[in-house]
Amino acid sequence: MKFKAAEADFIEMVKEKIGGNHFSQYIGIDIHRIAEGEIEATINLLDNHRQQMGFMHGGVTATLADVVSGFAAYTLVKRGQGVVTADLRVSYLNPGVGDKVYAKGYVIKAGSRMHFCEAEIWIFDGHGNRIDIAKSSSTMVVI
Repeated sequence: MKFKAAEADFIEMVKEKIGGNHFSQYIGIDIHRIAEGEIEATINLLDNHRQQMGFMHGGVTATLADVVSGFAAYTLVKRGQGVVTADLRVSYLNPGVGDKVYAKGYVIKAGSRMHFCEAEIWIFDGHGNRIDIAKSSSTMVVI
């Protein structure tokens, strides 16, 4: 879907907000595409992102989905507003095995008080094939 940002400088707004999101920075989420209603990011998987079998930890997966969905919703709010997660549902599809994980969050319905979002998390195998790790849906509340 195509959405219209509430502010012309929404990219700068998002970059400022990302700068203040210390947890995202701590775990190494790199947001590299900002568009109206969409965010794309990557994370380089380190040992501290993995669970006991070497897969990407489910908490890291959920965090990545939450971050890209939340910032996707944030692209559509007015200056001075924010968004918080009211609901996040994650479906884990395949183990996250590899070195770099990709994520895309996008708004599927924007409202004045709530934005409904989805996210996709994937990795590429050694042959260049996309392996979906997880999909999520979330409700972001505008505050």
